[in-house]
Amino acid sequence: MADVVEEVAIDDIDGADEQVTEPKPLSPYDLPGAWYVIHSYSGYENKVKANLETRVKSMHLEDKVFDVAIPMEDVVEYKGGKKVTVERKKFPGYVLVRMYMDDDSWYAVRNTPNVTGFVGSGTKPSPLSRKEVEHILGVAKEEGTKKSKPTFKPAWEVSETVRVVEGPFADFNGVIEDINVDQSKVRVLVDIFGRETPVELNFDQIIKY
Repeated sequence: MADVVEEVAIDDIDGADEQVTEPKPLSPYDLPGAWYVIHSYSGYENKVKANLETRVKSMHLEDKVFDVAIPMEDVVEYKGGKKVTVERKKFPGYVLVRMYMDDDSWYAVRNTPNVTGFVGSGTKPSPLSRKEVEHILGVAKEEGTKKSKPTFKPAWEVSETVRVVEGPFADFNGVIEDINVDQSKVRVLVDIFGRETPVELNFDQIIKY
């Protein structure tokens, strides 16, 4: 009887070992296939992703085309004088595809509606390098590591006309002379009594004119 109990315990342990799965690679470069960049009409990136995923299934190419990605990033903007975090496409007009390249997979991707072609030199598409893939898609963080803060993308540009909404120069218009992202400040040339005077303002003190 003792022998039977011992055999069951061993079987249970073996079964548990069989259920252990390999950890997912931290780098997207180490996944099967290579990453290629395709160019799409601007504003149609999401449609290209959906159409390509549908084509892959209908053409039974799941073993050749694995993933379609639209690189996104969190950026901080000022809207109506308030700081908001929004998600934007890193590279408008471009979509990444992880695939094994052959005639069938090339044809499926290249002939997807709103795709204008592969990015690469000559007629042969060039896969992205490890450095390029990890720069664009990032590397998975180990558990317990902090998520990186969103980058700030100013809503204005140098030489753009803005309107001051707060402070002693409220309701004045001015032209941006310099933008300091680190300090969240801008230097604006404000027309005061016929003279352009440089004024340092916070991001939340101006709006687009």
